[in-house]
Amino acid sequence: MKNTENYDEMTKDEIIQAEREKLSGIYNQYDSKTKKSVSALVNEAAWMSASLYELRKIVNEKGYTEIYQNGANQHGTKKCSEVELYNTMIKNYSSVVKQLTDLLPRDKKEKTDEDDGFANFVTGRKN
Repeated sequence: MKNTENYDEMTKDEIIQAEREKLSGIYNQYDSKTKKSVSALVNEAAWMSASLYELRKIVNEKGYTEIYQNGANQHGTKKCSEVELYNTMIKNYSSVVKQLTDLLPRDKKEKTDEDDGFANFVTGRKN
């Protein structure tokens, strides 16, 4: 697997493959029946991760705002379109990752999740 520090030197397909390999650690914890149903989610997560990386690069170069002009008299500054795309995609990416995590067997989730007491606080339960 290639290191994420070298993403600048990688093609999008190479980044996607590297992201798939990262996700394989979680993916390998699923049973064979679940693996079949989550492969599409893993592929989408890998693609979105690579796309988010590209969008971050663009935003870092262009900035968060851009100048627009609609006709002769209407112009100004607006949020960069890449920022809007990034914001939408990061929500979708987070949703896919949550779906992948929620599909893990219960005992695997318990081993990876640390109990910080927040759930008990919210529900009013005491340890």
